[in-house]
Amino acid sequence: MSFTRIAQTFADYWPMFLRGSWSTLYISIIGTVIGSFIGLLIGVIRTIPVPERGVKKIIIKIINAILSAYIALFRGTPMIVQAVLIYYGSAEALHIDMNKTFAAIFIVSINTGAYMSEIVRGGIISVDGGQFEAAQAIGMNHIKTMRYIVMPQVIRNILPATGNEFVINIKDTSVLSVIAVSELFYQSKSIVGTTFHYYDTFFITCIIYFIMTFTVTKILRFAEKKLDGPDNYILLGNQMQVEKPEDGAKRAAK
Repeated sequence: MSFTRIAQTFADYWPMFLRGSWSTLYISIIGTVIGSFIGLLIGVIRTIPVPERGVKKIIIKIINAILSAYIALFRGTPMIVQAVLIYYGSAEALHIDMNKTFAAIFIVSINTGAYMSEIVRGGIISVDGGQFEAAQAIGMNHIKTMRYIVMPQVIRNILPATGNEFVINIKDTSVLSVIAVSELFYQSKSIVGTTFHYYDTFFITCIIYFIMTFTVTKILRFAEKKLDGPDNYILLGNQMQVEKPEDGAKRAAK
């Protein structure tokens, strides 16, 4: 292993590494945000109470069946296959010419949404059932219960899993090279095609991926600690203040 050659490779091709890293982060961030929103929406819908009878029951059953099929499909197939099917398949079957970046964000978003929906559903189920009953007792419907009572707790509880999904997306964007998206892995392959220095190029690529995932993990851990509040805190005194005898005597003297 020649560190001199690795340094030279980076010095010669750093703009390509930089463009690939930016593309990877851009797709990962946008895809994770949209996917998380999809997951939150599906999680809320799938926890709507099903009536015992009526048209509403049939509608909810159909919607749940569709969402269950979506989740099973995108969790049960590799993202690389989804990318090929959506990008090339849509062009062949539907004559839709997708922009590569749009296709990449779309693929990452719907894939993330499938995983996040189950994470959100688990977070909702983990909330104590008494809170749902209390919300119903004061006249709150399902949407208001989710918005004001359940979701603030769920978002905090699923933050570690959401961060983990973000880290996974940073790494999984490498499969998007199959549709020629100019992310980090694709740029690395282009450099190898010019230099034929496989070890040097992918050693640099490995370091860049590690830096991105390590930095994101640390930022998310910091955010979690901020949401948790300080470990050492002092409880405020009771708002009901008890008057001391000497204070009462002074006030009476006035």
